[in-house]
Amino acid sequence: MSDLHCPATLLVARHGDADYPHAKVLSDDGGWLTDKGKDQVRHVAESLRSRNIAAVWTSRLQRAIESGAIAAEVLGVESRAIDGLQEFSVGLLAGRAHDDPELMGVFEAWKSGHLGTFIPGGESGEQALDRYRAALEAISDQHRGETVLVFTHGGVMSFCLPRLGRNVRNDLAERMFLPNCAVAQISIDADDVTVVSWPGSADRSVV
Repeated sequence: MSDLHCPATLLVARHGDADYPHAKVLSDDGGWLTDKGKDQVRHVAESLRSRNIAAVWTSRLQRAIESGAIAAEVLGVESRAIDGLQEFSVGLLAGRAHDDPELMGVFEAWKSGHLGTFIPGGESGEQALDRYRAALEAISDQHRGETVLVFTHGGVMSFCLPRLGRNVRNDLAERMFLPNCAVAQISIDADDVTVVSWPGSADRSVV
């Protein structure tokens, strides 16, 4: 392992466009990449060839694993899955509409700083931040002084990264929404997470 004070550069990306068996309602399905999503991943991987990517990491949900496999093939590196990068679980709210008031109420509570509020049958905002940070730190500990590509999910990425970054506002993603395969660059050393760049769009329809 390299010096813990030598930062790792993580290029954190939302997975490619995906489809789901129950796309019209809330679910925890892993989904699968569409042809469009596969093309998106290939394009972003090609655009990162010059960054000397050391490895690709993903959440354990299928749409992220597929994204990682395609990118790793393009970049000629290994893709590995890790716990903690997965999207929020909708828990007992599975089967409800995507704009379910109870779920929206939880998210509003989190945005207001009430991170102890739970998704029914799921996790709290505090728990989401803790497991996401732990995953990013575990990756960075293996790649001090290197650059890696990380595929995760739009919701958890948008919630966690601004709150973990010492240099950005918590509402960053509310003003700049993340399209599929958008890449945020972060730097992690032994003490801090720094958001170097955020690739969002002001157009909410990209989510």
